[in-house]
Amino acid sequence: MAISRREFLARLAASGAVAALPGYAHAGAGALYPPMDLSSFDHPLHHGGLDLKIGYSSITWNEHDRQAMEDLASLGYPGIQIRSNVLKVFPDPHELRDLLAQHHLKFVALSSGNATLDRAARQSTIETHVQHAIYLRDAGGSYLQLVGGSVPGANYSAADYKYEGELMAEIGKHAAEHGIRTGFHNHMGTIGQTPEAVDAILAAADANYLKLELDVAHYLQGGGDPASAIHKYGQRILFLHLKDVKSAENKNGYEFVELGQGRVDFPAILDALRAIHFRGWAIVELDRVPAGADRTPKESAEMSKNYLEQKLGVHV
Repeated sequence: MAISRREFLARLAASGAVAALPGYAHAGAGALYPPMDLSSFDHPLHHGGLDLKIGYSSITWNEHDRQAMEDLASLGYPGIQIRSNVLKVFPDPHELRDLLAQHHLKFVALSSGNATLDRAARQSTIETHVQHAIYLRDAGGSYLQLVGGSVPGANYSAADYKYEGELMAEIGKHAAEHGIRTGFHNHMGTIGQTPEAVDAILAAADANYLKLELDVAHYLQGGGDPASAIHKYGQRILFLHLKDVKSAENKNGYEFVELGQGRVDFPAILDALRAIHFRGWAIVELDRVPAGADRTPKESAEMSKNYLEQKLGVHV
């Protein structure tokens, strides 16, 4: 029977075998190494098959998070991602934790905001996101989402990408001290828009503390192939945003839509996830109900659920 490496080490410790390992006698003298991400030890020693858990983002409800929870629970979504405005709505994270439990919703991720490129704001930026990580922990959540900074009209330099990657990793290191894992969300309109930018930011960041939260629609709109990105980044992917996008006659030239209504090749994405033996969360996200559509956020969430289950065979 396959067991995780963490469980294997725990059994060694219980048997006393760990005491024989070099350096064990010094364990009581204080930590020899800085905190690090040990999540890889949770994975079975064998690869296993695709294990995709589906959640949904509350962003479509425009900060009406209570309604989002009710709607998503009624549709059978098991997980939710919430934006940081929730800290004002529920100052006590335990209240949010209990409400999510009532709706049988896993708090998958907190959208923590931007990691600003303003060097003068570095310390305050770190402190803000660390406070979000502590709140997330106390509310029973798992992942902290970071979006890159944005400077209108900027031509970002190699130094900017390096700064952004190192800053996000520093935030991730502090978050790890509270049991929270951190993901970088590639996003249009930010320093992390293009595939080349994603490469540069991740290359500058310690992989122990900063993973990739791959948004497939933003990656496609930014000029990349999401399926290829899945193959490329593999186990560095913390979780995904399942999102769709189509061309539109607006100031951006594109619009996010319900799954199956746009240009994203979801069958190819699922094939890529199977190939890397992905085991984790994917959050369906829709920023807002598409322009001109006479639908509620709940109806849009139901459309995406139906696409996943009826067209892709993915159980929600």
